[in-house]
Amino acid sequence: MPDPMQNAPILQDRLPHLPWIDPRTRRLPGILPVEGRDWLRLDEAYAPQMALRDRLIAEQPKVVHALLPQARPAAAELYAAILDWLRQAPGFSFGPGRITRPDGTPVPLDPTRPLLTLGRLVQEDLCLMERTGEEYVLTGGILCFPASWSLAQKLGRPLTGIHNPVPVYDADLARRVARLFDAIRPEQPLWRMNYLTYDDFVLHQPRVEGEKRPQPRGHVFIRCERQCLLRLPVTRAVVFTIHTYVVDAASVTPEDLAALREAVH
Repeated sequence: MPDPMQNAPILQDRLPHLPWIDPRTRRLPGILPVEGRDWLRLDEAYAPQMALRDRLIAEQPKVVHALLPQARPAAAELYAAILDWLRQAPGFSFGPGRITRPDGTPVPLDPTRPLLTLGRLVQEDLCLMERTGEEYVLTGGILCFPASWSLAQKLGRPLTGIHNPVPVYDADLARRVARLFDAIRPEQPLWRMNYLTYDDFVLHQPRVEGEKRPQPRGHVFIRCERQCLLRLPVTRAVVFTIHTYVVDAASVTPEDLAALREAVH
């Protein structure tokens, strides 16, 4: 269902990577090492995406934000890490108690609301995953651009249950997922990229379990999420970042679009 809050397309000019073409990313999980500081990005859609994020955070904070009490130390560590990243990023100006974004918007710095503040500074949605017993569970997040899931519904659930219900989530699967996350080192973030086709351009598409998104008929837009996994060195939480790209399907060649349609089916 179209979101009335986004009444105009917010599109990137092109995809920086075609994950359904590259053999390294075509098959799941398609995980690769992040190079340098590339776990956060700014692109040509920064200004309109951030304007939409501002409105969502102001008008629907309980929809786009959640933080369990035990996740506050991890959220504070992530807050400090991203502010350090922004000090070296072009276009950000630090002033007393605020940061002015590249689009000219001043954002007050509020360490008591770390994820809500970060959600107004970077394009990425940010989710905190922390080990609880034998599983990594979602303990907090700022999620302005969900692709058919709900932050409130998934809070406190394990990784494999975030996007879709898992028919068989047994102890063996939980251990395997935990081992994968345990292997993430603070000095080496990882990334992957998914891909879907849509008939609309809407970025904010929350849905609850059992609510299916309409299947595309025209395949007019391509939506990709570049997802990074970063280990915080002190709290040892894993940060799951999501940079959302939406492009017109005409931005890729007819051959690449045909391959995408085949891949998503």
